[in-house]
Amino acid sequence: MKNILLSCIILLLALGCSENPLENFVLSPKNVTIKPDYTDSAIPWNIAPLNFFIHNNGDEFLTITHSHKGKQLKARGRKVQWNLNDWQQLLEENKGDTLYTEIYIRKGKQWQKFPVIKNYIAPEDIDHYISYRMIEPSYEMYEYMTINQRDLTCFDEQILYNNNTLARNEQGHCINCHAYQDYNKSQKFQFHVRQYKGGTIIATPSGIQKVDLKTEFTISAGVYPAWHPQKNLIAYSVNNTEQHFHKKGIEKVEVMDSRSDLILYDVDKNEVRNISNDTAALETFPAWSPDGKFLYYVSALYPPGIGPKDSLIASYKEFRYNIYRKAFDPLTLQFSDATMVFDAAAQNKSATLPRISPDGQYLLFTMGDYGNFHIWHKSADLYLLDLQKDTVRPMPEINSSDAESYHSWSSNGSWILFSSRRDDGSYTRPYIAYFKGGKGYKPFILPQQNPERYTTLFKSFNIPEFMAEPVTVTRKDLRKAIEKEPVKAQFVKPVDKNN
Repeated sequence: MKNILLSCIILLLALGCSENPLENFVLSPKNVTIKPDYTDSAIPWNIAPLNFFIHNNGDEFLTITHSHKGKQLKARGRKVQWNLNDWQQLLEENKGDTLYTEIYIRKGKQWQKFPVIKNYIAPEDIDHYISYRMIEPSYEMYEYMTINQRDLTCFDEQILYNNNTLARNEQGHCINCHAYQDYNKSQKFQFHVRQYKGGTIIATPSGIQKVDLKTEFTISAGVYPAWHPQKNLIAYSVNNTEQHFHKKGIEKVEVMDSRSDLILYDVDKNEVRNISNDTAALETFPAWSPDGKFLYYVSALYPPGIGPKDSLIASYKEFRYNIYRKAFDPLTLQFSDATMVFDAAAQNKSATLPRISPDGQYLLFTMGDYGNFHIWHKSADLYLLDLQKDTVRPMPEINSSDAESYHSWSSNGSWILFSSRRDDGSYTRPYIAYFKGGKGYKPFILPQQNPERYTTLFKSFNIPEFMAEPVTVTRKDLRKAIEKEPVKAQFVKPVDKNN
């Protein structure tokens, strides 16, 4: 007992001595290096703890975070992992205030205090969930992928479906292009199964169905989806897609369409009809306006002397996409003629992935030097189009020197979720940026419980999407649906307007 008591006294004395940096330290003129870089950002008040790793060398580490209300949080060691409940309480008590983080490092007998790290705690909350596809950026390993959903208020992550549950080796398939109606508030979502047991899985509160959207009048089955915000309708692009691998240079893969059109799928009636099937143009990446009255998309003309039956790889840098929209009548399911929204080709650029803010004022898109699959293009940056003022600007407050690609608005329009290769040029990681008054703020990477996870995880986060509600369908039920034969969709021929 005496030995145990003595050990406890020594431990308490040691802990007491470790508080000395608060009274006896020297100020460092240099900033501390932490990874991930959680500095000078605006963060939601309901975000999971911003855990990080201190990269400066030292013998002992003490980190303190606080704001003007509530208690201080303390962590020891190079790996800083905050208590979830304490963190949540601290941020909720300090909405609209500043979060201060102080880091002390001891080398030998001397403690150093580094310049205080500041982050703004935004009063706007963030949707509780996001989903993404986890995939290795190798076309030889595509069977090892999952569609996951993550609770942003903590670190809970759930696999919605695992690609190799039913498919392996020669009987392989690929799950992709998950999408929801209105942030999954109505519990309606879809994703594709390609190759083995192929079809489109559509889940609604009424059940799960597997459909084959390919008809004799369309190029392919549905590819890139956009679920109407109110109606049980899904707009798809249908694409004949090619991919080519570069032998040299900074670019790695070129993904391009030889043909592409737009179709509308009526979920209730299992009917497909054309939206646009201009044989002289390539239309893709549909997106609805929040009121469901307009369908936005991008389209490019074939370069002179090139057609859908020609080899396109020699002229891949000549394909430039512009942003268009069509007015939509939900009663007749008719679309108006196309109107150009933004002429990227006039600037010798190419636009893709139009996404409209929930208030309908802004259109966020990605623009690069050519093509539409900008996830592989280092020239790709995010741009903002003000639909009321008809002005376009790049977003240097968000962009990096590497590819910024797939993006999603939060349901309140205050946060932007996007993919970026800024960390190593190879893996896409999910970044979140605050948006207010037409301005973005310095983005931060999705927090992880283990702050070193990104350095050891050799997978990309593909197609990050905000969700207000989680998917509740079980993997078992999805597997049962995938095992079934798909129901063939029926094509509806357009009404002749001249009759």
